[in-house]
Amino acid sequence: MAGKSNGNGAGTSDGLRRLVIVESQKKATQIGGFLGDGYDVQASIGHIRDLPQPSQLPDDMKKGPFGKFAVDVDNGFEPYYVVDGDKRSKVNDLKRRLKDADELLLATDEDREGEAIAWHLVEALNPKIPYRRMVFHEITRDAIQRAVRDTREIDAELVNAQETRRILDRLYGYELSPVLWRKVRAGLSAGRVQSVATRLVVERERERMAFRAAQYWDLRGEFAPSEGGNAFPARLVSVDGSRVATGRDFSDVGQLKTSGVTHLDEAAATTLRAALEGASFAVRSVEDKPYTRRPAAPFITSTLQQEASRKLRLGARQAMRVAQSLYEGGYITYMRTDSTTLSEQALTAARSQAAELYGPEFVPERPRVYAKQSKNAQEAHEAIRPSGESFRTPAQLAGELRGDEFRLYELIWRRTVASQMNDARGTTASIRLGASTSDGRDAEFSASGTVITFRGFLAAYEEGRDESQHRDDEGGDAERRLPQLTRGQALDVNSLTADGHETSAPPRYTEASLVKALEERGIGRPSTYAATIATIQDRGYVTARGNALIPSWLAFAVIRLLEVHFPRLVDYDFTAAMESDLDAISRGEEDRVHWLTQWYFGADGPGGHRGGGADGSAVGGESGPDTDGSGGAARDHVNDGIKGLADDLGAIDAREISTIEIGEGIVLRVGRYGPYLEGPDVDSGEMLKASVPEDIAPDEMTVEKARELLTSQSDGDRVLGQDPETGRTVVARVGRYGPYVTELIEDDAPAPVALEEAGTPAKKTAKRATKKAAKAKPRTGSLFKDMQVDSVTLEQALKLLSLPRVVGADPESGDEITAQNGRYGPYLKKGTDSRSLTSEDQIFDVTLSEALAIYAQPKMRRGQVAKPPLKELGADPESGQPIVVKEGRFGPYATDGTTNATLRKDDDPETLTFERAVELLAEKRAKGPAPKKRAAVKKTATKKTAAKKTTAKKTAAAKQG
Repeated sequence: MAGKSNGNGAGTSDGLRRLVIVESQKKATQIGGFLGDGYDVQASIGHIRDLPQPSQLPDDMKKGPFGKFAVDVDNGFEPYYVVDGDKRSKVNDLKRRLKDADELLLATDEDREGEAIAWHLVEALNPKIPYRRMVFHEITRDAIQRAVRDTREIDAELVNAQETRRILDRLYGYELSPVLWRKVRAGLSAGRVQSVATRLVVERERERMAFRAAQYWDLRGEFAPSEGGNAFPARLVSVDGSRVATGRDFSDVGQLKTSGVTHLDEAAATTLRAALEGASFAVRSVEDKPYTRRPAAPFITSTLQQEASRKLRLGARQAMRVAQSLYEGGYITYMRTDSTTLSEQALTAARSQAAELYGPEFVPERPRVYAKQSKNAQEAHEAIRPSGESFRTPAQLAGELRGDEFRLYELIWRRTVASQMNDARGTTASIRLGASTSDGRDAEFSASGTVITFRGFLAAYEEGRDESQHRDDEGGDAERRLPQLTRGQALDVNSLTADGHETSAPPRYTEASLVKALEERGIGRPSTYAATIATIQDRGYVTARGNALIPSWLAFAVIRLLEVHFPRLVDYDFTAAMESDLDAISRGEEDRVHWLTQWYFGADGPGGHRGGGADGSAVGGESGPDTDGSGGAARDHVNDGIKGLADDLGAIDAREISTIEIGEGIVLRVGRYGPYLEGPDVDSGEMLKASVPEDIAPDEMTVEKARELLTSQSDGDRVLGQDPETGRTVVARVGRYGPYVTELIEDDAPAPVALEEAGTPAKKTAKRATKKAAKAKPRTGSLFKDMQVDSVTLEQALKLLSLPRVVGADPESGDEITAQNGRYGPYLKKGTDSRSLTSEDQIFDVTLSEALAIYAQPKMRRGQVAKPPLKELGADPESGQPIVVKEGRFGPYATDGTTNATLRKDDDPETLTFERAVELLAEKRAKGPAPKKRAAVKKTATKKTAAKKTTAKKTAAAKQG
């Protein structure tokens, strides 16, 4: 049975039977192999309970105190939890196994989330036997057997902190999201951390939009000692004692911001170069300084995500998925940590391996100890490192790990070993050289270089850099060897050129730099950054272009609304203060009900609490600054807490919020169907409209680009005529997905006359008819590939609007066959069976006999032949059948012939491991078949009985046998 011990472990000396519950099947299999007979190791497959959607509550609860949020905000913020629908069979299975056990060990991860999962398991299983927490930071035989001997109670404070976070996020989203629905667009969401992360990306794009490039010039030369020697490059740094301007001397609007510097343009640089023709150059100064560089600290969650992005091109979510697999496989320690501390055994292992591989001179006399860097330290964990008392080198694991797993393990191994190695040492030389020009000016050049004499930790690892760390073109002289020179030494000029430069816009955030920015501000948790970045992309607020994160125009509208009307909710300091308060709750220093009351109801909320809440002065903290400088109504509105944010939205002008000024009277509006431009025609002054293509980033929307779109789309509509049957105007447009034709439906058109329904008053019938007419959608049809907006005719448009075309009926089944155009091209449809056509013209030409002939042939995916499996992985331990990876209709999936498990977004079919495939199949089996009908949530679903600390402690203190 999967997850059960193989009998090769330690076994139970007391003869007791123990049920051990972990989160994943892979962990269950791995840990089961380390424990002896008497241990039944099972996986909960993640969380088993959560707050339900209010619509999923029992009918008799929907109008009660839990009806709005599934949280009773008026009675201690008590949550109403239910077992997730796809986990009911799993919970029932665990209950059955619990009946045969003498003790329950909860072996979930030792962080807030893992502690909460353990608590939820206790609440759902209601064990009548003793239960304890079993915690470990690595999945090795020694660590697991040690954890079995050294158990503890559930930490009620950690549970309180995690449950506060869950309730906080539910209230934040449910109060704020309706504001976005009503004032920006239906279906949007807001989140405590995701909104702030989106704001960071939007603010950077605003900087790029406001940016104006500045041009500056300098001279670059190649020089060599006159008596012979290696040539070296040098750059002009001053003229007549005045420093020559570089990129850092200009503001982001292209203005020179540093006084007393010389700004060279092309003419001045060219003239200076000519004046230096034939000049006598000599060394003016030589300065040598010792060079020392320390190794970086071992990885924590955020730095691992950053380096995986820089060096391995892995997104934050993908990096965490690979790290999770390595942890569960026993290769690395727990990967969600804020601690840079290494255990004594890890220090010994790293130092021993460094001495063995690189030599004893590479290891310092005493172990290195690194101070905590982030503002909010999470629970005490060790840094991320290779597991075990002695580290396995990447070469030793080459036969076990493949692809991203091998690359990430190697990165972690190198960083850990390097952290316990000696500094890199060397010498940095700075040389000044110069000459007098033919017109009497003095020109001075500079060259610098570093000579590494002892590589130290660099022999194992060198930390990557973000683009923002080397934006200026002049900063690349490090680690360059210069010849031995002395003051006054004559130099020959091999070449001298005038170089032009242009300042660069602030770089967009990458996943790595966004993680760094969030961590530096103390916003969110490193363990949640991957999910946060994934969420803002999934919601359409941010898209990735290469490594760069680009905000959508929708994000601009959302962030503007929040900044203007709810500034504290996206204030960086305020959001960070909430994290500090959650830390205080986890340490038992703050009462969660007291804190939630102030945050939700405001300073004068129930109970008379003052001095906290959504006005920014979180419990024990200082009030953050106004983000928009407006103070006044916006700030006061939030001072009352976030309760009822959507109750009074009269002060919010939806049109103004969704309007962005482009310039010269042109504005961009975020509409219901996407962004569009509106602006006057240059000649006639007539207002034009144009859709904005998705591939144009906000900083690329200049006045010139906007004019081009407005002119090319001719106000967005080309009137083709009227449909003789309906009388509606037919137009051709260019939309965000390409050119199409549509009919115009007037908003104020009278509702069609409807027959009075039986037993229904005529007034109600008319009202329903009016409502139905208001929901009527215009017919649309995409242009064929050989059609153009400026040449399509009314006749062609009417044919497009008539689709789908009925070809005929299948004489055997009687099913109607239609021809139509779709996202992937022209096709036939009969019931649920679709077949591709070879050309768009066939939509109007294909006959019934031709259609039947197409259906008589074996079905292929869009004309493709069946493909062989992408990969074969071996026999599944549960079913015994071979696991293969195939390409399916909805993407690649793993299957054993009976169970199919779709690969996740970050699972690469080429590098998918056998263990990962087994885990996906196990998760799919645990979920069971999809329910045909959603079952109503029973009233008997478990409520949270430990809303208060005293109750949580009581839960954790159950009898211990």
